[in-house]
Amino acid sequence: MTEPAARSIEDPRTTIDQLAERIEDLSRVIARQAATIERMVDTAKARADRDRAGADLPLVVELFALYADTAACAATAQSPHERDAFDAMATRVERLIVGRGGSLVTPRPDSPFDALTMEASDVTPTDDPAADRTVDGLIQPGLTVSGRSIRPATVVVRRYVER
Repeated sequence: MTEPAARSIEDPRTTIDQLAERIEDLSRVIARQAATIERMVDTAKARADRDRAGADLPLVVELFALYADTAACAATAQSPHERDAFDAMATRVERLIVGRGGSLVTPRPDSPFDALTMEASDVTPTDDPAADRTVDGLIQPGLTVSGRSIRPATVVVRRYVER
C-alpha cells in the first residue's frame, strides 16, 4: 500500500476530524452568504418602500413649483422668443418631475371630472347633458406622486342645467 492510503486506514479519526472541520467552515460560509442575501433583500424592499412612499416628495414638490413658475412666465412672455425659452424650460422641469416618480395632472377640455386629482374652482352651465361634470378648462395643473394626488389640478367644470 502507498503511504497516504496506509495513513488514512491507520488513522480514520484524523480524516473524520478534518471532514468535520471542513463542514463547519462551509456552514460558516453559507451562513455569511445567507446573511448577505437577506441584507440585499432588505435593501431592495426599503428602496421599493421609499419609491412607493415618494422618497423624493419634497424635491418633486419643489420641481412642481418651479414648473408652475416657468409655465406662468411662458404664458405672460412679451415675445415669442421668450415664450419658447420658458416653454423649453418647463418641458425640462416636467421631465425631471417624471424622472423622480411624479406626473403632472393636466386634464383637457371634455375629459371627465375626477375628484381625486382635480379641484373645481368654478362651474359653468351647459345645456348638453353629455357634457355634465366634464372639464371646461384647466386653470392650473396638478401633481401626483406614486398614484397619490399631492396637488389637485384646478379646473372649471361644466354642470348640466335644464332649460
